[in-house]
Amino acid sequence: MAQVLSRRDRVRAATLEEIKQTARRLLIQQGTDALTLRAIAREMGMTAPGLYRYFGSREELVKHVIADMFIELTADLQAAIGAAGAAAAGQGEVPQLTAKMIAACREFRRWALGHKAEYSLLFGTPLLSIEDCDDIVDECGRRFAATFFALFFELWQRHPFPVLATHEIDPGLRAQLERYRDRLGAGLTEADMPAGTMLAFLRCWTRLYGAVTLEAFDHLKFALDDATPMFEYTLSELAGSLGLTYEPGSAPPRRAGG
Repeated sequence: MAQVLSRRDRVRAATLEEIKQTARRLLIQQGTDALTLRAIAREMGMTAPGLYRYFGSREELVKHVIADMFIELTADLQAAIGAAGAAAAGQGEVPQLTAKMIAACREFRRWALGHKAEYSLLFGTPLLSIEDCDDIVDECGRRFAATFFALFFELWQRHPFPVLATHEIDPGLRAQLERYRDRLGAGLTEADMPAGTMLAFLRCWTRLYGAVTLEAFDHLKFALDDATPMFEYTLSELAGSLGLTYEPGSAPPRRAGG
């Protein structure tokens, strides 16, 4: 049975959420310099010392705001993947896997273009240094990465595609790929996910990330007013590299409510 929160706990939870939403709004509208506990308190009609009952420092608050962004993005990705999988049910295993992959990539782009300020904070110029990204931020970032990794692992298990043999990969790179595999898929071995497959995963991610980031930061405006067709060709090339067939511009499965 779910625990029933007391009125005091409900009020505290609501205040925590309001603080985080206010901080996010200030970040988006006024930039990082505007994000101070004093400014947040002023927006909410509180005192700055009162905020310390909820967050011990600006850095702690920033961590929770960033974690919420990752949670939101991950939830949207998973919803898109689920909708695509359901819409493609009955079409065969490979078409369903293709639909889920394409939906995840498209949703990542949709979120980035619809939340450019948040995307910049997560994937452009982070508010936190690597040393600061521990606990909740690291965990939520890992869940985001694991969403794409789980799709890739499912594809590899059900529809293997050609990859470099382990001995063909530079030893230094191979060690890094194996370490990355351990982070994303605890317990997976070389037999489950060879280093060559991890290399393919990372290469796909860098292609996707590069395409989305260039567009989100308006770095394609010198050539393209609408980058959608080019993005679709990129998806087709990525699909082909994984042994899948995707026709650029084919209609995606509709999301519930979208």
